[in-house]
Amino acid sequence: MLLNKFKSKSSEVIYTRVLSSPALTFNRSLASGGRHTPVLAAKSAQAHPTINMAEQGHTNSLRGELSSLFKTALAAAFPAAEEEPIIAPCNNPQHGDYQCNNAMPLFGHLRSTIIGDTICKTLDFCGADVVRLNHIGDWGTQFGMLIEHMAELRPSGLAQSQDEDVADLQELYRAAKRRFDEDENFRTRAREAVTRLQSGDAECMAAWQRICAASRKEFEAIYSRLGVTLTERGESFYNPMLKGVVDELREQGIAEISEGATCVFIEGSQVPLIIQKSDGGFGYASTDMAALKHRINEEKADWIIYVTDVGQLSHFELVFAAARRAGWLPAKETPQLPRVSHVGFGLVLGEDGKKFKTRSGDVVRLVELLDEAKTRCKEAIKARREEAGEEVDEAELEAASNAMGYGAVKYADLKNSRTTNYKFNFDAMLDLRGNTAVYLLYAHARISGIVRKSGRDVDALIASGSGVVLDHPKERELAMALVRFPEAVEDMLDELMPNRLTDYLYSLSEVFNSFYTECKVLGSKQEDSRLILVEATARIMRQCFSLLGITPLYKI
Repeated sequence: MLLNKFKSKSSEVIYTRVLSSPALTFNRSLASGGRHTPVLAAKSAQAHPTINMAEQGHTNSLRGELSSLFKTALAAAFPAAEEEPIIAPCNNPQHGDYQCNNAMPLFGHLRSTIIGDTICKTLDFCGADVVRLNHIGDWGTQFGMLIEHMAELRPSGLAQSQDEDVADLQELYRAAKRRFDEDENFRTRAREAVTRLQSGDAECMAAWQRICAASRKEFEAIYSRLGVTLTERGESFYNPMLKGVVDELREQGIAEISEGATCVFIEGSQVPLIIQKSDGGFGYASTDMAALKHRINEEKADWIIYVTDVGQLSHFELVFAAARRAGWLPAKETPQLPRVSHVGFGLVLGEDGKKFKTRSGDVVRLVELLDEAKTRCKEAIKARREEAGEEVDEAELEAASNAMGYGAVKYADLKNSRTTNYKFNFDAMLDLRGNTAVYLLYAHARISGIVRKSGRDVDALIASGSGVVLDHPKERELAMALVRFPEAVEDMLDELMPNRLTDYLYSLSEVFNSFYTECKVLGSKQEDSRLILVEATARIMRQCFSLLGITPLYKI
């Protein structure tokens, strides 16, 4: 169910694991296929570039081609050498640019959603068959706690059927949690409610479904605004599988009883993976083991990527290690499939470096954050157009403020190394200068405006046989920046670090600015060639925006 994993042990926030563990599963090797399109086939004299590569996908890498060439050359010159060539930038566009050298709070939900979506989009772009699974907490003690509190609070108990509101559920949960922490009798009744829920009690199930429906309604609206598509699958989906997984691990001798609990002990770890509690109940570990087995055996996943906060790394290391002991996964550090990866991310902090909250001390709701970003962008765009004496079209203004506001929030997150904490600051993320989505969207609009102002059809220009001439150093520098696009994609997937894409996008815009400052385009003798470079830049920027989940703007 698409609803809140109410309350983790370490957080006071309700929505701690709504998107804390989306699993990205794909079933085709990135190396499969064979449809590869070069980014830009341009030489120092005339050539025929293909600039629709960023819209086709399956890009090839110049670095990869150079590595292959160097490998062949090294093998011929030094047959006994076994080292693989390492290709790295040498920051010298005059001579090419390569050398061979053999030496959870709610923002957790924002981060996992945005980071996971970019990884999915990039895998899609590279030809993988991707399944976006939203693994959500819709089961367990927190639900028993909330359901029992609702039953005791309302005059008609759980029989009082009504549509639940997320804001009301937040208040109810806070009160239920206080009672759970302070009242032993209530704690016992809450656990009994969990048992009734897991046993299919009609009233408990009806209340659970209402809670799920309320959460689903709010979060689907947010996903829609963010342009994120997910397949919903809650922990309850795996509930029927839990006992079978525990029995299998015990029969294999992998799990054993310790102090009444069923545990898997992992060499090197001081704590075991508890797959069944001493009271017979199941926890996160039970569900995560069942989910992993299902994804491997039923969905035939080749690569499963878990996107959660960094605090869950040790838990998933235990899960993966237990799966290796069970034979579900190959040995660590081997190339065999299936493989698993944990993509951890840090916290979003306020400007004071502490947990991001409202002035009243409440957790910031994501919908309020998106509204604020959109409103600020809308006001800025409207003021700019009025100052320029331009007519303000409300529908166009609405679309532009959506793209810029939501894009600014996404980019501010993605440009940071995902493993670090970062401070959330509206003024910084909406700055027209520097590495922000706002700056890059304006840059793209200006670049698109150059082509639009020319009145030329660049595709027709290419089809006519016009080539690219790279005589000026800034032309060569821009061309080299363009052909690095596949490498940015490779680096992102190698490291599962979306900031590799944002770094590339910002760098490309800076290189283009340098090119445009020194190389006149419209009305120059080289107009045809330079228009192709301009259009190639715009198209690659658009593909980067697409991978980052940002809507490009052509006019602001």
